[in-house]
Amino acid sequence: MPAKSSRPDDWDSKAKLAAIIQTAALNEAQRSEYCRQHGLYPEQLDAWKAAFESLEPDSAPASKADLAQHRKKLKQLEKEILRKDKALAEAAALLVLSKKAQAIWGTKEED
Repeated sequence: MPAKSSRPDDWDSKAKLAAIIQTAALNEAQRSEYCRQHGLYPEQLDAWKAAFESLEPDSAPASKADLAQHRKKLKQLEKEILRKDKALAEAAALLVLSKKAQAIWGTKEED
């Protein structure tokens, strides 16, 4: 269990799982006592249990090849985000400069 000063929602997965396992065999009164001692609500334990039960065992990459493929895709997406970020910054700079130019020289008047 983490220190009592930390918030239960900030606990890591291992601590949450340990709390679920420790309270699994307790009756309602004992479970409530455990929750009071550790600064928990029974609803939190129920939510954590449901979250652990909803995890699929095959959700993690099965092999190193899959992991490498995911990393490559992540790197490609990060590169694309940086490119788009730069393009957006350039467009914003051009817009600001064009507004400043209009303020200095005014709008074009047709003769």
